[in-house]
Amino acid sequence: MTPADKLRLLLAGDDLITMPCCFDALSAKLIEQEGFGLTFMSGFSASAARIGAPDLGLMSYGEVLDQARNITDAVGIPVIGDGDTGYGNAMNVRRTVAGFAKAGCAAVMIEDQLAPKRCGHTKGKEVVGRDEAFDRIRAAVDARAAGADILILARTDARHEHGLTEAIDRAAKFAELGADILFVEAPRSVEEMRRICAELPGPKMANIVEGGETPDLTPDELTEIGFKIAAYPLSLMAAAMKAMVETLQRLKAGEPRGDMLMEWDQLRRRIGFEDYYDISAQYVTSKRG
Repeated sequence: MTPADKLRLLLAGDDLITMPCCFDALSAKLIEQEGFGLTFMSGFSASAARIGAPDLGLMSYGEVLDQARNITDAVGIPVIGDGDTGYGNAMNVRRTVAGFAKAGCAAVMIEDQLAPKRCGHTKGKEVVGRDEAFDRIRAAVDARAAGADILILARTDARHEHGLTEAIDRAAKFAELGADILFVEAPRSVEEMRRICAELPGPKMANIVEGGETPDLTPDELTEIGFKIAAYPLSLMAAAMKAMVETLQRLKAGEPRGDMLMEWDQLRRRIGFEDYYDISAQYVTSKRG
């Protein structure tokens, strides 16, 4: 099956899809190794990992696509790519969607923020007018119809400036235009989350940012409300950064750090050394030592 087919199969199931988000090929491999069936390349985390800068529209289309390609090459589970605002007008959106499909992504997210975009739970967000927002999704769907084997995840950030009703109206139009998955960013209460699921068709995604504006509900609660995907965009990045900072502080102070570290054998196995050795053993010229 293609990556898009794998995602369609997941969406057809009855269960909530818990989706830890990755930021590079290694974090994606760990997600797959722990048995999760889907991941998303978090723009926030990818920007931090690749260029050491905040998710404020600084990464270019080429950089984002290269990061996505590295991730899809490393795993067999479907990956959703962050296409941001589509990197320009409707024609740029078409190119963005086609590019993510060629890179092996199962879906691509296109949103209605004004470029340069902002992380959904930070200040300074603005959205484009309805006509431009709808043209972006229309162009994305057209790229899919033209042969890009990819699903469209349509996102609106209108809740921040214009209220929940406007966000729901935009998302409903996105569905009418042919979007496969809907994402209303940053609802601020359980009641708002219920409205989103009650008033919008098809699969809906909840974005759970620890410390963000949206309530951090349990999987059972999200299922009961009606969400199909629960995304956790910063969990791995925040955990990794905390562990690295604490390890560096111990190293600087000359303190033991063994309890902070993954064991050497497990580290090598998870990265793929043993798989490499097993496969390379069948080639005489690749054997070493």
